[in-house]
Amino acid sequence: MIDGVVLKDLVTNLDDRGFFREIIRVSDECFAEGFAQWSHSMMYPGVAKAWHIHRKQVDWWYIAGGVVRVGLHDTRPASPTYRETMDFRLGDHQPGRVVRIPPGVAHGVKVLEGPAHLLYITSRIYDPADEGRIPHDDPTIGFDWTAGPPIK
Repeated sequence: MIDGVVLKDLVTNLDDRGFFREIIRVSDECFAEGFAQWSHSMMYPGVAKAWHIHRKQVDWWYIAGGVVRVGLHDTRPASPTYRETMDFRLGDHQPGRVVRIPPGVAHGVKVLEGPAHLLYITSRIYDPADEGRIPHDDPTIGFDWTAGPPIK
C-alpha cells in the first residue's frame, strides 16, 4: 500500500429492489481535506488515461458503473513508499470501495468493462497549474497498461 492512499471498504445494503451504498461522509478520517469539487467522467471500453499527478490536490474516486484498472505510483521522494506502485480494480463485480489519492501520487485508469463512470471529489477547485502529466509508458514507472489480469 502506498503511504497516504486509502481504500475505504463500503457497506452495501442489498434487497430485492437493488442496493444502497454510502460513499463518503464529511466525518470520515480519509476525507479530512474536505470538498471543493465533484466531477463525473464517462469513459468507453479500452480507454486509458494515465498518468495524472497533482502537487496540492487530493482525489477521492468511486466507480459507479463499469470496471476499471487503477494504477497508482508514488513520486514523493520523502515518502516511505517512494516509487512503489499499486494496481487494482474498481467497479462492478469488485468490492465496493472508494480510493483516496494524495498529492504526489501519480494516478491512471483503464476501462476494462464499460462504459465506466468515475465519480470523483477533489479537495481543490480545478487549477491547471496543479495538473501534471507523466507519459503512460514512462520507463521509470514501468507500468504496462496493456497487461491483462494475472493468470491464476
